[in-house]
Parts: sequence; C-alpha cells; structure tokens
Amino acid sequence: MSKIKLEYIWIDGQNPTPELRSKTKVIDYEKINNFNIENFPIWSFDGSSTEQADGDDSDCLLKPVSYYVDPFRENSFLVMCEVLNPDGTPHKTNNRRRLVEAYENNKETEPLFGIEQEYVLLENNLDKNSKQQLLGWPESEDNMSPQGRYYCGVGADRVIGREIAEIHMEMCLAANIGITGINAEVMASQWEYQVGTLGALEVSDQLWISRWILNRVCEKYNVKVTIEPKPLKGDWNGSGAHINFSTKEMREEGGIEAIKDACEKLSLKHKEHIEAYGSGNEDRLTGLHETCDINTFRYGVADRGASIRIPRQVSENGCGYLEDRRPSSNVDPYKACKMLIETSCEKLELAY
Repeated sequence: MSKIKLEYIWIDGQNPTPELRSKTKVIDYEKINNFNIENFPIWSFDGSSTEQADGDDSDCLLKPVSYYVDPFRENSFLVMCEVLNPDGTPHKTNNRRRLVEAYENNKETEPLFGIEQEYVLLENNLDKNSKQQLLGWPESEDNMSPQGRYYCGVGADRVIGREIAEIHMEMCLAANIGITGINAEVMASQWEYQVGTLGALEVSDQLWISRWILNRVCEKYNVKVTIEPKPLKGDWNGSGAHINFSTKEMREEGGIEAIKDACEKLSLKHKEHIEAYGSGNEDRLTGLHETCDINTFRYGVADRGASIRIPRQVSENGCGYLEDRRPSSNVDPYKACKMLIETSCEKLELAY
C-alpha cells in the first residue's frame, strides 16, 4: 500500500498579524479516495501553542479545504486547512468560513479577484531585539541610491534576491498556484508577485499557500521574508497587496457605471475596509509614496495616489475592473475579499 505525505497548512491566532503553521501527515494513498477533498482526514493540533486555545483545553481541528502539488517533495501535497473548534464549529480565527458565507450570498454577481503581493527580503537574525537588516544592503541605508531605479531593474547594482523570486515563481507554478507574474519593486530587496484572476476562495487559498511556499524557499537561503507594510521607515515605499476586483456587471459592456457605483459604495465603508486590510497600514498609507492618506477616500482614473484606481484602459473600454490600493501586504485575503463582495454588491440607492 503506497504512502503519501500531506502538509497541512493553517493560519494561527497571533494578533494583530497571524502567521502560517504546518505539519506533515503520512497516510495510505487509498484513504483519500481519488483526491476528493472531503476524504482528506480532519487532524488535531495544539492550539495553546498557536494562540488558538488554552492549555487546559488545547485541541483544535484542521479541516482540509483545498490541496496543491507539493513542489518540494515527491508523493506529497500541500493542504490548505480551516481551523475548527473541537465540536466542529468554525474557530473564531477562521475567516475563510465568513468569506464562504459572503460569496454564497452574492455568487450571482460572479466576483473575480487578482492580488498583487509585495514582500521584502531580510538578513536572517534570530535576535528579536536587533534591527532588521535588509538583504544585501549596507548597514547605513544612507549609502543606498534613492528608490525608483530598482523597480523592474536589471543588474547586480539594482537587483537583490532575484534567485529567490525566480525559484518562488517556479515552485508556485509547479504547485498549480495561479501566479501570473513577478517583478522587482521600487526598493532594493523588495519584490512583487501576482495571483489571479480567480474566484474569492481560490485566490485567497492560493495566496496563503504562495506565502507558505515563499517562506519555504527562503529557508533554503537562510533569508527572512517580511510582509510588514512598512519594513523600512523613511523615504521608501511600503509593501501592499493591491486587489483587482470585478463583478460580471463590471466586465460587461457599459460596466464602467457599475465600477463607479462600487467606488461610491466603498467610500461609505472606508473605515471598515481599513480595519480589515491588515495591521500597521497607518505607517504605509500616509498620502506619500503612491498611497492615499489612511483617513481619506478617493478614486480616479490611472491615479496611483488614490484609494481606488480605475485603470486607464478600463476607462477607455468602458468596462473591466477596479484596483483597491489600500490593502497592506500582510492583509488576510479572506477578510479583504469578503469586504469587497459585501460592500460592492450591497443594494444601495446612491445619489451622485
């Protein structure tokens, strides 16, 4: 009887920024019955070590919800899991289940998403009290050229960490993650990759798995990856996770009016969205560095300083999608997609 390895991956309960955890289960191939996700076994873990339970009642459950080819090991799969309480109800940290409900209530609108994940590479230092040192940078950032020349750059004096970014892309493709591109960003050691266009659950599951893969790649190089929204203070761009969003109505002829309607609805719930768009975002959304101030909402065509950018080509075509530039790089995509669906699809009478 053949054996396979299942890497169960889940989101822990750390606050304000949760992290990924995983562990390996070895089982008989026959037990998962033609890879039907419903046949993947539920598994328990110690929630007291992940900020998800007390020590005197520490069992939490992992329920598989999607799986991907493991690009690091043979006969192995990466399994995205929801966290459940011992009685099988969703754990309070289980934001995926809330997204399921939002999608089911609005699935006739056929929402689609693409997420642009930015990240920064750091020297690995286990001393938590030490200053974060960006990969390949001199000790004083004053000796670095200003930002901008690194964006989509080429050459050893402009690009740091390309091998990691390239291997990450290849590993995501091998895992059947819907990664659609990568590029060096405006700060040295800063990169971006894109996942989607996909449905809400697919893009969210895959973004979390792609983050796990990125951390695994960085293990090999003894490099730390951070998705903090402002890992380096000063005159440097922060890291975001811009979300490209559309509904069926937006994508059809004349959909620009539906896009404008969505922008108006989003303006009414700006505060709620900011609260759902990641921790530490106030350090990034300052009104500088291609951002809108965190307390301000505005949208515009081709405006990268706006909260919502309507791409120039979308405006000219009269249909397409909008780009929400507010989410931080550490955003939980389950939360963000839920908010975009609920707010944009809500039935409101708008006067403007």
